[in-house]
Amino acid sequence: MDFTIKKYIQLLKALQQQGFFFQTFENFLQKQKIKSIVLRHDVDRLPENSLKIAQIENKLGIKGSYYFRVVPESWNENIIKEISNLGHEIGYHYENLTTCKGNFEKAIKDFELNLSKLRKLVPVKTVCMHGSPLSKWDSKDLWKKHNYRNFGIIGEPYFDVDFNKIFYLTDTGRRWNNNSSSVRDKVDTGYKFKIRNTTHIISLIANNQLPDKIMFTVHPQRWHNNKLLWTKELLLQNSKNVIKRLFFVKKITTFVV
Repeated sequence: MDFTIKKYIQLLKALQQQGFFFQTFENFLQKQKIKSIVLRHDVDRLPENSLKIAQIENKLGIKGSYYFRVVPESWNENIIKEISNLGHEIGYHYENLTTCKGNFEKAIKDFELNLSKLRKLVPVKTVCMHGSPLSKWDSKDLWKKHNYRNFGIIGEPYFDVDFNKIFYLTDTGRRWNNNSSSVRDKVDTGYKFKIRNTTHIISLIANNQLPDKIMFTVHPQRWHNNKLLWTKELLLQNSKNVIKRLFFVKKITTFVV
C-alpha cells in the first residue's frame, strides 16, 4: 500500500542507507552537499499530520523545510513553533495573487503582512508558491512586478533551483511527477524518469539510479497509516485530480480559442 507513513519511513531510510545528506532548503542554498536531499513539505491542510512527519524525521536525524499557508486549514501557531523547535525550517507557502484575485498591489501587501505574521513565530528566509490549481491566477507571477528579496527572502524553489542539475520529485495529486495531476507544481528539467510509485523510487535509490541531488515535495496530509484516513485521502485526491484535468483542458481550449 502506497502513501502510508510506514512507506514514507522506508523511503527516508533508503536514502540514508545510500549516503544522502538531508538539508533544509535554506541550508541547501547556502552550501550544497555532494549527495543531498531537500525535503520540502507543503502544509496545505491537516497541520497535525505535518507535526507527526516532522517528529519522525527528527528521530531519524533528518531536517526538512515546512511551508505553511496563512489559512485556517494550514495555520496552527503551536504546531509551527513545535516543528521549528525540532530543527526544521519554516517557510511561507504564499498564494497572494489567488486570494487577492489578481490585484498585484493588494497581493504584495498581503504577502508582506502574512510573512510578518509568520516571522513573529519563527525565522523565515525562504518562501514557496502554493499552486491553487482551480484559480486562474498563478501566484508566481507576483514576482514579475515585485522582488521577494526585498523582504529578506533568500530563495524560492521555482526560481532559485536549476532543475536540470537537481532532480525534482513531487507527490502532487497523490502520484509521483504525474503531469496530468498537477496544474502548477511542474518544473523544466532534462531528467526523464517514469515513476510508478514510492516502492519504485526506493528501488531506484537502492540501485544507485537516481541523481546525487534531489528535491522532494511532500504533502504530509497525504500520508496515513490509518486505513480510514488513507481511504478518505485517496477518494478526495482522485476526485480533485478529475477536476484538475477538466480545468486544465478548459484552460488549454480557452487559450487556443
